[in-house]
Amino acid sequence: MEHGDNHISIIDEDGNEELCEILFTFESEQFNKSYVLYYPIGAEEDDEGEIEIHASSFIPGKEEGELLPIESEEEWDLIEEMLETFLDEDE
Repeated sequence: MEHGDNHISIIDEDGNEELCEILFTFESEQFNKSYVLYYPIGAEEDDEGEIEIHASSFIPGKEEGELLPIESEEEWDLIEEMLETFLDEDE
C-alpha cells in the first residue's frame, strides 16, 4: 500500500475538518463493501502509546467517496481482525 498521498479529510462531530492518515483499506466480499482505517494526523498517543484508529466503510469507485459509519458487530469483528493482521505484519 502506498504511503504519501494517503490522506483523507473527515468532518468530525463538531463540523471541523480533520486531516487523517490512511493506515490501509480493504474490501470485503462478505459485506460487499470496502473499508478504510485511518487516524488523525497529529493524534496524541494514549498512556499505552496507542493511537485511536477509526474505521469507515465506503463504496469503491466513487471519486469523492462518502465515508459511511460501520454499524454491525460482524463488520467490527472483521475490521479488528484485519487490523491485528496488519499490525502483526508491520512489526
